[in-house]
Amino acid sequence: MLFEYVAVDKTGAKIEGEEDGENERNLAAKLRAKNLLLIESWAKDSKQKKSFEIQSILWRLGRVSLVEKINFARNLAVMIGAGLSLIRSLDAMAEQTNNLKFKKIIVDIIENVNKGKNFSESMMPHNKIFGDIFINMIASGEVSGKLEKTLILLSRQMKRDYDLRSRVRSAMIYPAIIVTVLLAIGILMLVYVVPTLTSTFAELEIQLPITTRILIASSSFLLTYYLYVVIGFAGFIALFVRIIKTKSGKEIFDKIIIKIPVFGPLIQKFNIARMARTFGSLIISGVSITKALEITSSVLGNVLFRQAIAQASEDIQKGKPLNETLKKFPKLFPPMFTQTISVGEETGTISRMLFRLAIFYEEDVTTTTKNLSTIVEPMLMIFIGGVVGLFAVSIIQPIYGGLGGL
Repeated sequence: MLFEYVAVDKTGAKIEGEEDGENERNLAAKLRAKNLLLIESWAKDSKQKKSFEIQSILWRLGRVSLVEKINFARNLAVMIGAGLSLIRSLDAMAEQTNNLKFKKIIVDIIENVNKGKNFSESMMPHNKIFGDIFINMIASGEVSGKLEKTLILLSRQMKRDYDLRSRVRSAMIYPAIIVTVLLAIGILMLVYVVPTLTSTFAELEIQLPITTRILIASSSFLLTYYLYVVIGFAGFIALFVRIIKTKSGKEIFDKIIIKIPVFGPLIQKFNIARMARTFGSLIISGVSITKALEITSSVLGNVLFRQAIAQASEDIQKGKPLNETLKKFPKLFPPMFTQTISVGEETGTISRMLFRLAIFYEEDVTTTTKNLSTIVEPMLMIFIGGVVGLFAVSIIQPIYGGLGGL
């Protein structure tokens, strides 16, 4: 099969051409033998070319996952540590990645490095992919001459962050599934079960209790105006999403969610752990405290924590210690946290103290997420029992009342 291709040579220059190959893998091997790195290819046949173009568009719309970035930093550190040059290491990374979008980004970085730019500068056009933490830590590693150690630290920081987010996400999924299933069962009962019983109640000609009348009215409303209900529900969700995307809406939402029992403390510990590890990683890499706080603020999910860290950055520029600023937010940062920061500032070991705090709160989040099902299950069972009981009483009570009147 004849392929048209786009590749780059060792200098990063783009080369276009044609080559026979059994498939893309075979084509890549042939080009590799010519010291060319395959970037994009398509069959010259029009039908197959169209298929490849569609596939290429889908790849462009793809994303670079956090796991891929973790592996990128880790593998790059190993190769640089083994004595390979940055260019050779990046070439190897571009060759082994299966994500076409990421491959093109790495090739673009290689081209910029070959033009004389340093590694961090070459990454800046792809800031949306790598993020401020990644690029600033790389820049500090280049200045200090400790790029390998910085990449190892970066991969560990991202791995910890990934694990932490995965645990919190998993803990949130279980209650959400239970509530969704319960809602679905309730709707099915209102649509299929209650209408059947309504005719039975009418035949019995009995006075229905208030709960039964509410149930029948809800069922009748849902069946009559189901289209409006669906549109209204979809509109509510869309409006809610739109509101929390605004600055004031997000702030109100974050204030409410952090006060919710069980989940609020979990979100607080999660943000503290992320703040401590991110801030510590940036400082130990050589990033200035104010710049590190600015970057840390941008990666935190909760607006309240972002505002607190932004305030801390302003106060430090005025000469105030970090712990004094954080003490202004006792609902966000517990005394143990601020006191440990104070010790770190006094002894000049703030990065070490931040890592200790990160480990402590990460372990606390892990323990909380493991115990969350134990805490939430009784609450869900009580809620489910109450709903089921209400349905049962609303349906059974009129039937017994009707039978008693016969």
